[in-house]
Amino acid sequence: MPERILSVDDEPDMLKLMSMIIREKTPYEITTTNNPLEALELIRKGGFDIVIADLKMPGVDGIQLLKAIREFDEDIPVIIVTAYGTVESAIETMQKGAFDFITKPFRKEQILFTIEKAFKFLRIQRENKMLKERLGEK
Repeated sequence: MPERILSVDDEPDMLKLMSMIIREKTPYEITTTNNPLEALELIRKGGFDIVIADLKMPGVDGIQLLKAIREFDEDIPVIIVTAYGTVESAIETMQKGAFDFITKPFRKEQILFTIEKAFKFLRIQRENKMLKERLGEK
């Protein structure tokens, strides 16, 4: 089963771009939504390995989405992407548990590198968990 990414952004063009980059350059599946509340519902149903979320969205912003995801799943890497990047917002998102913070416009290579880094991190976490469980059984 291929690994899956959920992309959340209120800008349809950004969702199309993210989808195109991931479909053309990676083996991962991507689901997109412009509705953060729908994103939470999809995450709760499970099956996503990474979330890429815009920082500034109407209703629920990226930090609120990150907090809600952390309450449900503290291990899923969440990459925050924003056109309104400041040092303060980067620090805040990282303190709240974001995996990384990327400013728009970003280069295709930058987002691909960050996704690969997040998947490596996730695989190591899963392997650690499995090894700990095995050690606990013995």
